[in-house]
Amino acid sequence: MEAMRSAVILAGGNSSRLGEEKSLLIFDGMPLICWAVETLAGVADEIIIVARDERHAGRLEEIIRACFCSPGNETGIGREIEIGTDMHIEISFSWDSVPGFGPVAGLDAGLSKARGEFAFATGCDLPFLNARVVDRLFELAGGDGDYEAAVPVQPNGFFEPLHSVYHREKMGRSCSRAVERGERRIHAPLQELRVNRVPMELLRTIDPELLTFFNLNTREDLERARALWPKKGSSVQPQAAKENSEKASFPFPPVPVR
Repeated sequence: MEAMRSAVILAGGNSSRLGEEKSLLIFDGMPLICWAVETLAGVADEIIIVARDERHAGRLEEIIRACFCSPGNETGIGREIEIGTDMHIEISFSWDSVPGFGPVAGLDAGLSKARGEFAFATGCDLPFLNARVVDRLFELAGGDGDYEAAVPVQPNGFFEPLHSVYHREKMGRSCSRAVERGERRIHAPLQELRVNRVPMELLRTIDPELLTFFNLNTREDLERARALWPKKGSSVQPQAAKENSEKASFPFPPVPVR
């Protein structure tokens, strides 16, 4: 039997350069956080969304409900919910173990709640996240048992730690130790893992333009993403998501950036 897969979405960043909540940015009628959920539902068995704090988690839960839960079905979060017509996914929420600490605390919280042997970790600011690339990273992380992570590496040698698959238990312990030491650099926990360094160029056979790694940091990035959005293909929102998003009051009122 294939091992359970988890996905952890870090949604607690302060978006200071962009100036607005990344997870709530609307693309083709749905907030970006919902697009991430839809994509990862095809390659993971559960999704953990990590917010800034408990109040923020509640707000994101409302958004996910509006996107995917059918009217009258309010029991989906924390259990399986329907994504489209043929996918079900369990979604749960957590928040940073240390407020304002950064992505290491977010991973600490998310991985501690996850149950899969391996977990994909990402932010909520990748509009072109590619499920086939994520699936390949899962294969490269756990294929032969020798690795504890699969991390894409840019041509200049820089890692993509928030587009990577980790052994859930080992990376979780490493992040917990980093938080205890006050080590905020996300690369610090990786030093304790056997990492399969995956050259990004090898993933071009799946994603020719490597758009899966395109993330939003500035207004210029946002403008370019909107121009590139048609390249996402003819993907259509799940019917339940489409109908519910039309009824919901998108865009949601802005969340203050701190």
